[in-house]
Parts: sequence; structure tokens; C-alpha cells
Amino acid sequence: MGIGTREIKATMLAMLIAAALCLQAARGKAEGQEMLVVAGGCFWCVEADFEKVPGVIEAESGFAGGQVENPGYKQVTRGGTGHLEAVRITFDPARVGRAELLHLFLRSIDPTDAGGQFCDRGESYTTAIFVSDAAENALAETAITEAQKALGQPVVTQVRDLDRFWPAEAYHQDYYKSRDTVLTRFGPRQKAKAYKLYREACGRDARVRALWGAAAPFAGQS
Repeated sequence: MGIGTREIKATMLAMLIAAALCLQAARGKAEGQEMLVVAGGCFWCVEADFEKVPGVIEAESGFAGGQVENPGYKQVTRGGTGHLEAVRITFDPARVGRAELLHLFLRSIDPTDAGGQFCDRGESYTTAIFVSDAAENALAETAITEAQKALGQPVVTQVRDLDRFWPAEAYHQDYYKSRDTVLTRFGPRQKAKAYKLYREACGRDARVRALWGAAAPFAGQS
């Protein structure tokens, strides 16, 4: 016996109501979130640092600033795409502000280095703060001015307009805490262990501590 027209209409109405409720919930969640995109050299390291910050919901590795659509890691690191390794930080502004995140970011990198970051050299590893409007631009410029005063030397980190953020391959997400095994120059290692070996060998924390001293927020916490 077939389903009657009334039953079909009732089912469709229920589905529409459920979809509307889901959309409303998603909008409510998004309204309580903001995003900040920064480039600070190795995106594994920036992601690992900022996922420790209270109020940060997620940090995602990816690329920004270039002309190539949907770039891949090997393509970007070879050069020529214009993209930088970047991280999209999703945060709750009621718990941590954009200005505070920018303060932490500039003290977690070497903002005086125009050629890359630590052992990673080349355009794709240079530093930047990406902005979407005049208010974000003003906050970024203020953060850089304050960092320059604190260091007493020029800061070369750029403020750049955000066109689009492209997430990196799934392989790179949460690298710092993954238990998957990879082959490294140290032999087979879990990604989490390989990440720690890389970070130490690259000299990231040592350089940040030397530059920022007690103001370095993440050095030694990896």
C-alpha cells in the first residue's frame, strides 16, 4: 500500500524543519567564532603553538598569499606560487582577543628575518599577518609597532590582504600530535616524535628564546 500525499507532505515538512534547525545551530556557533590567518615559517609549529592557547578552537595548516589555486605542499615549497605556509586560527573572541593572539604570534617567531624562519629558507617560509578589513589591519600594524619597540630593531613581518586560505593536505594537519609512522632521516618515527626532533634540530625555540627571552610564550613547550 503506497504512502499517501498527506504523509509525504508531513515527512517533507519534518525534514525541512530539521534542516532549518541545523542551519540555525551552525550559524549560532559561527557567530561566536573569529579567524586569524598568520604565516610563521613551518605551519606544523605554528599550529602546535596556538592550539595550546585557551580560547583557540582550532588551528589549521595551509597556504595563503599566492596566485595559484588549490596549491599543494610540494608545489609551494618548490617556490613560484607566491604562497606562504600559513595557519588559520579559529578562536572564541569572548575568551581570547585578536590583539592578544597577534602579540603571542610575533613573540613566537623571528620577525626580524626576511629570508625565512630558522632552518627553513625561502619565500614560502617568510612571515606575515593576513587581514580582511581595515580594523584587522589596524590591529596588525599596532602589534608590529609594539613588537618593534620591544625588540629595538626593525620587524619585517608584513601585513597582507587575505584573498583566500587554502588548507594543506590532510597529512599535515595535527602533525605534531599524530601517532602515524613516517620515514625520516632519523629512521621510522611517529609524526609527533619526528616533529619534536625537527623542531629542535631547526633551532626554532633556541632562536625565539634568544630574541624574546622571557616574553617568548611557547619556546620549550613543544
